[in-house]
Amino acid sequence: MDISETYPPASSVLFARGVIARLAIWAVLRIAVKENWGGPGASSKRTWLASVIVDAFEEQTPTPDDQYIEELLLQVMSDEFETVIEDGSAEAVAVDIVHLWDETRIGKGELVVKFEELEEKVRGKMPNIQEQVVSDDDDWEEEESEEEEENKGDGEEAPRLIEHSVSKQVSKEPEIDGDGFTVVKGKARR
Repeated sequence: MDISETYPPASSVLFARGVIARLAIWAVLRIAVKENWGGPGASSKRTWLASVIVDAFEEQTPTPDDQYIEELLLQVMSDEFETVIEDGSAEAVAVDIVHLWDETRIGKGELVVKFEELEEKVRGKMPNIQEQVVSDDDDWEEEESEEEEENKGDGEEAPRLIEHSVSKQVSKEPEIDGDGFTVVKGKARR
């Protein structure tokens, strides 16, 4: 009996451990699993997602990039957990997973250890999600359209935003939007 046929390569095991740990520390997925957004088998869906990601890297040529993994994460969160993610966290997870793949291919495991240590620290704890207040001096990436430019001179002044502070502690009650969905907020990007 050939051992190589029985067990996956060490680099694949290391990569799978890293993916499982990275998904376990993703705040949005942690909330979805804890709150059973995906039904009573939510934690098994997280494990299934990890296996889908590992299989994608092991079987596809060329290997998936961060955009492919981000789209996969967003699609699974939408389909399996009925959650639309708009906080950019899926992109960060995807980039980390691609880095895990690259690192484990050359026999290194520093990222795996880092993610597993973080997983140990957050195990059983609810993620601390804080609201972000946008101030007047924040940079916006969106450009004003030509139509908005033309309408500037019509004599009406745009209303000013009123700054207010948000407590560091977020209410334990989830915020529900008009359609009855729980709103998940992340950190604003600059």
